[in-house]
Order: sequence, then structure tokens, then C-alpha cells
Amino acid sequence: MPVVKPSILQWARESAGLSLEEAAAKVGINPARGVSGADRLLALETEEGEVSRPVLLKMAKIYRRPLVSFYLDEPPARGDRGEDFRTLPDRHTGGEPLVDALVRDIRSRQAVVRAVQVEEEEAEPLPFIGSMSRNDGVGPVLASIRQVLGLDLAAFRAQGSADAGFALLRSRVEAAGIYVLLIGNLGSHHSAIDVDAFRGFALADPIAPFVVINDQDAKTAWSFTLLHEVAHLWIGATGVSGGHFEGAVEQFCNDVASSFLLPQRELDQLLITRATDLGEAARLVTEFAEVRLVSRSLVAYRLFRADKITERTWRALTDTFRVQWLQSRAAQRERARGMDGGPNYYIVRRHRLGAALLNFVARNMSEGVLTPTRASKLLGVKPRSVHTLLSGAALAIEQGA
Repeated sequence: MPVVKPSILQWARESAGLSLEEAAAKVGINPARGVSGADRLLALETEEGEVSRPVLLKMAKIYRRPLVSFYLDEPPARGDRGEDFRTLPDRHTGGEPLVDALVRDIRSRQAVVRAVQVEEEEAEPLPFIGSMSRNDGVGPVLASIRQVLGLDLAAFRAQGSADAGFALLRSRVEAAGIYVLLIGNLGSHHSAIDVDAFRGFALADPIAPFVVINDQDAKTAWSFTLLHEVAHLWIGATGVSGGHFEGAVEQFCNDVASSFLLPQRELDQLLITRATDLGEAARLVTEFAEVRLVSRSLVAYRLFRADKITERTWRALTDTFRVQWLQSRAAQRERARGMDGGPNYYIVRRHRLGAALLNFVARNMSEGVLTPTRASKLLGVKPRSVHTLLSGAALAIEQGA
């Protein structure tokens, strides 16, 4: 049996964001003969020695690495996220290992989808991926997106709620050939990724473009994030987006998304100035945002960009809205605990995966291209759950859900 090199053990632990003490406890390396678990793990990471297979299997699970990676000769280069569009505050939230693991997962899924499309001669490059640049300006990029999606603001708002508006927008984006996933953790609430670390991810591949939205964010923000990431695809910019807007690419994509959802002429109707009291500004923004199916933070951002409020007021409003949302979410979860049952696991899973990926897997399984095991990797479920997940999805599609 090949020997696992100490440097690989150290790399795997550190890239998972775990201290020696945390890793030893999670892996189950207990104190023995007067030596702490952390020191026993340190010995494995600094001395040549054999790690038992049960311990290695546990490490693979806890560190979120495939078993084969532990037999590498040396630690690999950091995984390719594309460009990291987040600013420094976003990169120091403690969620970096989770973001890295998520990006690896999405890239592996996308690689399978792309390979299948190429193998089955379905690889038709999408002409709009990377078709424009920031030099073209916000207006032309937005016009191109509207044309490809076949969606205008009136149709979006006619849905009547932020949830329904997002559902329509997502369906148009997926119909254009883009896979849209809602993922905010690595399989359980214990691995939830805070929106301060990651809001969205775009993989600008012309054959199988992917967009991931952090579903830990407020639902009213999902449409904005989706449009923001779609703008990334239009300018061919693969990468991770955060919650701060200082970067040139992020500002551009924000302007495209916000211009779709909130035209300047409407913003001009909002009677808020630099002299408006913070409490009054928060009230006016709330009323304004609700009827337009957008987040309050988006409205505050646009007011700042239009020089109607100071940066200090913008950040104060954003902080206020976030605290209120967190309180509301906590209250909803508390009420849910007191209720019998809850949302069906498969319904929730289908919603997160999206119709585009579900239909892709179902079609290729029926044609014998994908095995249940390979399909399970794409869907993020166990092989035995694949058929139940897909059968329900087919029923939902037939009923027009």
C-alpha cells in the first residue's frame, strides 16, 4: 500500500481550514499514552509513517478531499476559481475552505456535463458567452441580455412576488442554455457558507456555462445575483463574487443587474437626499423596494451610486437591512421548528438543482449515457436517491410546476 506523505496530510488539513486540535477531534485521533490527539496528528504530518486506512477514509470525508488526492507526491496548486472578484473583507470571513470546496465541486460537475455534451455531439457553443466586454458599456450589454432571455421588466414584475419573479428569470436563463444552481453549503447546515464570503459564482464556458447562487442570502437578492452572474458570462469573466462592490468588474456587473431591475427614471422618483434622516430613508426604501420585487440593499446601493446618499448612509442602511433580515430569518426558523413536518427533501433538492440540470441528467440516464452513480455526482445525492429525485421532477414538469 502506498505511503501517504506527511506534507499531503498537512496540506489537506490546512486547506480544510482546520487547526490540529479541530482536525484531531473530527477525525477521531484521541489522546494515547500521554500524548494529545493534536500532537499525534502533528506527528503524522511531520514524520514518515503509515496512516491506517480507516483514519485516511475519515480524513478524506472531514477534509472534503477525494481519497486518491492523499497519494499525491506533493500538494497541488490551489484550485482554479477563475478570477476572484471579491475584495479583502470578503476573503477573510473564515469561509475560504468552504468556498474552495464548493468551487471544486461545481467545476467537477460542470466538467461532466461538458464532457457528455461533447461525447453526444450536443456541444453547441453559446454565442453570447464572452461576446462583449466592459468597454461596450452597461446599456449594450443589458440590451443583449434582454434580447437573449426574451424578458423585460414588466413581465418580471407581473409575477407579483420576489420568489415568482426569480422563478421566471431563472427559467429564461436556463432556457438560454445556462445551468443555474442554488447552493449555500456543502451538504448540511453545518457547512453553510456566509454570504459575506460568497454570493455567486459564474463559470463562463461556452458549452456548459454554470451560475451558482448562495441560497443563504435573502430571496429578494437572488434575482439581482443571477443577473449579476449572467453579466459575468456575457463578458467572459469566470470567478467568485462577494458582497463588496469596489472592483471594476463587480461594479460593472452590478450596474447591469441593477439597471435591469430598477431603471434610473424610477429611482429618480424616490425622494431621498443626503439630508434625509436614516430612519426615514430606511422606511422609504423598504416601501419602494417591496412593490418592485427587489431587495432594499439594491435600492440603497443605487441611491449611493446616484450620489443621492453618502457612502456612510449607504453602509448604515445596508447594515440595518441585514440585521432585520437575519432577525426575520431566525424567527421563521423558530416557527418552523414548532410545526410538524417541513418541506419535502426532494422538492427542496429539485428547486436547488434547477430544471436545466435535472432534465439533462434525466435525458442522459434514459439514453444510457449516465449511470446512476455518475448521475448522483451531478445531482449531489446518493445513487439510490437518483430515481426518486428525477421521477418527481418529471411529474412536476408535466404539471407545469
